[in-house]
Amino acid sequence: MRSISSGSAGSYRFTLLAGAAAFAVALPSAAFAQDNSVLADSDDADELTLEDEGSSNVIIVTASKREQTLQETPISVSVTSGETLEQAQIRDVLDLQTVAPSLRVSQLQTSSASTFIIRGFGNGDNNFGIEPSVGVFIDGVFRSRSASALNDLANVQRIEVLNGPQSTLFGKNASAGVISVVTRPPQFEFGGSVEAVYGNFNQVFLKGDITGPINDVIAFSVDGSYQNRDGFGEIINLNEEINDRNRYTVRGQLLIEPTPDLSVRLIGDYSEIDEVCCQTSNLIVGPSTADAITAVGGQFPSDFFSFDNFLNVAPVNENENYGISAQIDWSSGPISVTSITAYRELRNFFNQDIDFTSADLSVETRDQAVDTFTQELRIASDFDGPINFLLGAYYFDESIEQNSSLTIGEDFRDFAAFSAASGAAFAAQPLLIGSQIPGITAAQQIAAGEAALQAAEAGAGFPIGSILGGDLLSSELFALDNESYSIFGTVDFEPFDGFVITAGFNYTDDQKDFIINTVAPDPLANVNVVDAFITAATMGAVTSRDAFLTLPAAQQQGLAAAALDPATNPFLGLSALQFQTGFLDVPNVVEPGETNDDEFTYLFRAAYQVSNEVNVYASYATGFKASSVNLSRDSRPTPADFTPGPGPSAARGSTFLAPSSPITDAGIATPNLSTGSRFAAPEEAEVYEIGLKAQWEGVGINLALFDQTIENFQSFVFTGLGFTLLNAGQQSVRGFELDTTINPVDGLVLTFAATHLDPVFDSFPNSVLGDLSGARPGGIPSWSIATSATYTHEWASGTRLINRIDYNHESNTDINNGLPTFNFARGGTEIFRREVNLVNASVTLALNNGLEVGAFARNLLDDEYILTVFDGVAQGGTVSGYPNAPRTYGGVVRFKF
Repeated sequence: MRSISSGSAGSYRFTLLAGAAAFAVALPSAAFAQDNSVLADSDDADELTLEDEGSSNVIIVTASKREQTLQETPISVSVTSGETLEQAQIRDVLDLQTVAPSLRVSQLQTSSASTFIIRGFGNGDNNFGIEPSVGVFIDGVFRSRSASALNDLANVQRIEVLNGPQSTLFGKNASAGVISVVTRPPQFEFGGSVEAVYGNFNQVFLKGDITGPINDVIAFSVDGSYQNRDGFGEIINLNEEINDRNRYTVRGQLLIEPTPDLSVRLIGDYSEIDEVCCQTSNLIVGPSTADAITAVGGQFPSDFFSFDNFLNVAPVNENENYGISAQIDWSSGPISVTSITAYRELRNFFNQDIDFTSADLSVETRDQAVDTFTQELRIASDFDGPINFLLGAYYFDESIEQNSSLTIGEDFRDFAAFSAASGAAFAAQPLLIGSQIPGITAAQQIAAGEAALQAAEAGAGFPIGSILGGDLLSSELFALDNESYSIFGTVDFEPFDGFVITAGFNYTDDQKDFIINTVAPDPLANVNVVDAFITAATMGAVTSRDAFLTLPAAQQQGLAAAALDPATNPFLGLSALQFQTGFLDVPNVVEPGETNDDEFTYLFRAAYQVSNEVNVYASYATGFKASSVNLSRDSRPTPADFTPGPGPSAARGSTFLAPSSPITDAGIATPNLSTGSRFAAPEEAEVYEIGLKAQWEGVGINLALFDQTIENFQSFVFTGLGFTLLNAGQQSVRGFELDTTINPVDGLVLTFAATHLDPVFDSFPNSVLGDLSGARPGGIPSWSIATSATYTHEWASGTRLINRIDYNHESNTDINNGLPTFNFARGGTEIFRREVNLVNASVTLALNNGLEVGAFARNLLDDEYILTVFDGVAQGGTVSGYPNAPRTYGGVVRFKF
């Protein structure tokens, strides 16, 4: 089924599969029940502890920073075991969403640009200045950007997804939730595993680990993985593949336990990605694509799910991610102390044809570096009395640098000439709509446009051929230094057995200093067409706002009227060719280039053990995420700092005619300066939640009902060549999360998980799409369902045959609230929608000697849907997007020893 509808639509497949969902129910948070040997791990564990055979539905988690069973943990948390990851062939966090319905993960334009979303809240990671709303921690170490958390999941013991703000448990605030990846520590018994996978698209996946003692107090482990796969798509004109896999990761650990009360865990890891990504196609081909691209000899894709591409250069995606960490655990009676120190480096580079056609128009390059140091210190008690506590401190220091650019390709001037000849113009966006003029050839139309360009260059005093004839549209340098610290903790009071009252707090102080230096080399980009007319009309006497203001009022009014009239100002038409105009660098005398935030957040919770089988809880929590900085070429002064004058568009307003504002009065306004955002203010979250956790013989149920709100949610929207970062006044969501586990007979485990979300923009009057107040935020399905059925047949010899099928569904929903150009021009109509129906299956024969042989299929029914959509770059009326991955399948051989 293809899900590309632009209106309301149902899904017959959902109807067909709903019956299967009712039977074969599954949630990764329930997937722990698939094995009678459930792993119990803690931060200071020196070995893996196996639960008793009779406790098949018990799992120990550390979501609350203490060892508790999932039933006892009064937090909405889903858990995916390492065994489930193996059986479902989940290799990285991108696939984790198929078993965690409250989590959504989407890959965008590069291998390293992904977004994590929990309960409908999350921020795009296509801008390194944006701090994520969903925090990712691997072995207690915060990964500040998703690009540093995408390595293959090797030697994972479990993954905990904590829903809602978690500021009292994690020093680095996460306003929407946390993904906590827990890997296996070194063991004092020799063991390990090796795994090899071969699948379609020539997929090769190799994974292995080995662990054992060095002496009586030191144990080691080494693990790694390698993944290589052909691309799903093909760049037809270059005869190259796209959307391939080529990555590896290695990691070494030491566990040092000189005394029973002291444990030191040292981890060093390195991972690398070198891939050609990502598959892009067109949903709607606009006139500038159909006519102008063809006119300059370019080709473009038209079948969204064909996996055909036409590019003038193959994309480059290179990512290096490495670091070290040291965790020290010390206990003395009822008091334990944990220290986690980490240093990480991320190097990310990509080069991409952003017009997604074979015409040589423009290529974007980004070279990014992120260096991060973190230090966490926790003290926890385990008293026999009614009061226990956790107290922590956290320090975070990070530096980010980015060099980026947009090129001017060899076909760009002809492309612009073709569009200029057709009389095309645009309002606020750098997008041309150029159609073929009837009665002439494309070559004749380009020649006519070229003559018009040369006439404009002569009139403006530019060298002939200089407009869109250079090398670069823009060149940028971004830098960000972020330093923050926090103090956090919780106190548990148990006045009587089974009833616990918890109070928690977090105080965070966060400071960011940033630099934005930009250059727009094209000569036309540095000329305001209104001001240029006034200068020419006054024979060069007026070259500045101050000089204009010295003129008599009547003359000012006459010049302004003539400059804004297309009948008298021939320069106005040139504004259509100002793709990337000039910027104002930061810091400057008005904008200091810094943010300073501090916030006190808190938690109140009451939990009661109704019986040995049933726990209930109710909580109120607040959360916080500090300001994010718009490190993109659309970073512009706020309206409070600058008011542009009138012009052919708000993006190209006159400086001479601009009213008084701090930037204008300081005399630092650059030509064509417009308003936007430099940074988004902090997010402040609050959530009311009540929950039930119950476990009976063969049946487990977890239920959470919540009402969650984020004030000043940081909305991030692609606007053509850059990104707009704005605060929504308030976004909220009500809903519930349910997961169940049923063991009807020996060997059979059925699980069902569902998340229902009812989100709304309570207030968002200033979005780039207009006033969205009262609207439902796009991209958030009403229903997300994850189900599975696992049947294990075990022979007397100990050999097992494990059969698993799982189903993941997202209900039909708008992908977004529209596009700044395509939908805005249509009054918000023709919103694209998506629906997800994924079926995965696997079968494994596990022999009693440790050898396992199996087969798997992901997206078994080859479901097709849109990941996301965006305005075609420099192609008015075109809508492009990313399709999901097709069906993959293969065989696996694994040996554990």
